[in-house]
Order: sequence, then structure tokens, then C-alpha cells
Amino acid sequence: MLLVAASGLAREVLAVVRVLGRHRVVGVLDDDPALHGSSVDGIPVLGGTEQVAAHPDAQLLLCPGDGGARRAVAERLAVGPERWATVVAPSADLAPDTTLGHGVVVLGGVVATAAVTVGSHVVLMPHVVLTHDTRVGDFATLAAGVTLGGRVRVGEAAYLGMSASVRQDVRVGAGAVLGMGAVLLTDLPPGQTWAGVPARPLAARTTEAPA
Repeated sequence: MLLVAASGLAREVLAVVRVLGRHRVVGVLDDDPALHGSSVDGIPVLGGTEQVAAHPDAQLLLCPGDGGARRAVAERLAVGPERWATVVAPSADLAPDTTLGHGVVVLGGVVATAAVTVGSHVVLMPHVVLTHDTRVGDFATLAAGVTLGGRVRVGEAAYLGMSASVRQDVRVGAGAVLGMGAVLLTDLPPGQTWAGVPARPLAARTTEAPA
């Protein structure tokens, strides 16, 4: 396996992979030249993503913390779904009818109850709870402690901050951001950032000088 991005998420994934013992991580790839020749918890950073071609038999796992960044790398690499690994921590509790896309990361303590669908390249951080009939779109990121009620829909590349909660039947739009500890009771439109209890849109920042 090759991990793509020398990030904190890569370290968390590596810890799970070592416990599972199913893959041998041969290296980390990162397009930052300053990181080449360094290591991530003992695993060498071999070079940039162009090194994928030198390891045609290795599975890949995207480790940028940002879903938009994961999407950009996936589009640039343009490899088939069979190349992407999925990593699920042994302490995760996923119902038998849970559906996971390719390239998914599920860290410790994650719970999925019934008929949950998780798209490709999604990251579920520790202790995320997904309840019945919830669907999470490709490249979404759910930070530690996020809780989703039943039939929630999370759009592509959305980001839900630590300990945020989403009421049942609510939608989080593509590319939207929900702040830490927020409680979402109504649909969050695509591309917007909401925070608070209950969650509301953040006021737009202005760069105008005061009068």
C-alpha cells in the first residue's frame, strides 16, 4: 500500500493498518518536495504522486484531511477503483448492510446502524455515529464525534466539524462546512458554512476599511 499525503491522517491510517496486518505500507507520496526523503512514523516519503506509476501493484489510500484535496488528487491520478484501498479500524461497529465505497477510511469507534451508505474516499474520524438510512457522499469528511440522525444526506466533499450533530431527514449540501459542536436542524445549502446551536450561516467577512 502507498499512502498519498504525509499528513496527520496518514499517521492515523498507518496505526490502523499496522493493527490489521493486512497490508504492508511501502511508502508515502507527497507533492511537497521539502518532504521527500523524510518519513511518517517510520515509513519513507518516496516522492511525489508521479511515483504511483513505479508501483503498479500497490493499492493507494488518499490521506489529505480536506475532501476537496482528496478529490483533486483522485482526479489527477485517474486510476481504477481496484487500486484504492479501504481501511476500517477493528473497533468500528458497522451493521452488515453498511455499504462502503472505495478508498474509505473508518477510524476507531465509528458506528453505522442500519442501511447506511458511505461514498468513495470518505473519511470517518473516531466515534462518528451514522444512524439508519443515512447516506454520505464521496470525499466527505466527518470529524471526531459527529452524530447523524436517520435519513441524513451529506453531500460530496462536505466537512462536518468535531462533535457536530445533524437532525434526522436533514441535508448537508455539497462542499458545505458545519462547525465544531454545531446542531443542524434545517438543510445546509451547498458551499455554505454554518455554525452554532442551532446552526446558522456565518456572517460574510468584509475587507472594507471602517468609515
